[in-house]
Amino acid sequence: ADCRMLRSLLTNYTFNECESFHTTRRKHSNNVAERASNLSCSTFRPILTQHPSSGSSKNPSKVALFTLHFQNQQKHSIMKVQNLLWAMLMLIPAGLAESKAAGSAVLQAFKSLDIRYFIAGGTCAAISHGITTPIDVVKTKIQSNPRKYNKGMASTAVELVKEDGASVLLGGLGPTVVGYGIEGAMKFGVYEVMKPVFAEIFKKADGSSNTALAFLLASAVAGAVASLILCPMESTRIKMVTDRAYKEKNLLTGLAMIVKDEGLGSIFGSIWAMLAKQVPYTFGKQVSFDVFAIMLYKLYRDFEDKVVLNESQIKWVVSVASAFLASLVACIFSQPGDMILTETFRKPTSGVINDANRRKFGNVVKRLHDEGGIPQFFTGTGARIVHVSTIITSQLVIYDIVKQMLGLPATGSH
Repeated sequence: ADCRMLRSLLTNYTFNECESFHTTRRKHSNNVAERASNLSCSTFRPILTQHPSSGSSKNPSKVALFTLHFQNQQKHSIMKVQNLLWAMLMLIPAGLAESKAAGSAVLQAFKSLDIRYFIAGGTCAAISHGITTPIDVVKTKIQSNPRKYNKGMASTAVELVKEDGASVLLGGLGPTVVGYGIEGAMKFGVYEVMKPVFAEIFKKADGSSNTALAFLLASAVAGAVASLILCPMESTRIKMVTDRAYKEKNLLTGLAMIVKDEGLGSIFGSIWAMLAKQVPYTFGKQVSFDVFAIMLYKLYRDFEDKVVLNESQIKWVVSVASAFLASLVACIFSQPGDMILTETFRKPTSGVINDANRRKFGNVVKRLHDEGGIPQFFTGTGARIVHVSTIITSQLVIYDIVKQMLGLPATGSH
């Protein structure tokens, strides 16, 4: 009986009464009553349970209470009912339609997947990370043992060479090239694939794309994918740099030793630490590169008649400038995560080799904070700025070059 009363109430409530609040859904006004009359009792159950009965059947029922709210002429009460009706009759069908559109967008994105982005991303990442391996070794040493290596990058590099020879500066080169080559291919490729998907899913009411949100979410997905790929590679690389037992190991033997000593799950034990580094790193690098490039191209077009450089030269200037600015953003955003990741794999001075509890994400964060507060998370920032800015600037410039060689437009130019 309650359901029948509420169904009748909804059927007789015309869409015109709330049209001023929902002008974008006017096209649905003709069949509101028809849909209301066909609603099942299960639809009303959440509404009925929100209005508790006051006792026996002689007292006002749940629907009667709801009806009193509905018929109340005070503006705030009417608006509440209007919003409730809108959610029941309009939002769900619209949501289903949007879901279908989103699904279609995802399908279309994968159908039009361009392998060239993956090739360009893998190439630039392998080269840029490979050539900066010595800087990365010095940076990791400073982070893992700041008490011993506290005289800057140059002094640390000299001290490392005296202790272990020049080859120490190439520690972890294999895992770096392979790991970051695969990671770069997936990170750049997934980012480019997901941008139009999220732009379609989160379209604004006027049909325009929410570019900022699409870029942000695409970078988060790309960073998460990169984290899964990098976990085994980064685990091996850091072990090879910070643990003397792994000094003579390569990618395969080092990875096998980790699995043997600590178990297969250990290579993914740093997933939260990796996410803490890679998601802000990807956002800072790729989103800011897009944004800076778009801004610089817009600036160029506004003053095109005053610029003496040709189009080819402008692409170089925009690419290098955007890449350098993006490197600074990426470094600052991901520095805490990089410190957490290094601490996760650092061999404890107490002699405990396999302490799973010690490497838990929360414990690592707490330990770093206890050692030096917030500044502790930014240990080695100077070395990392040199390292990251060199990597990202070269990486993004190479990425743009390879893209254009493969027939794709330069970043921000289209």
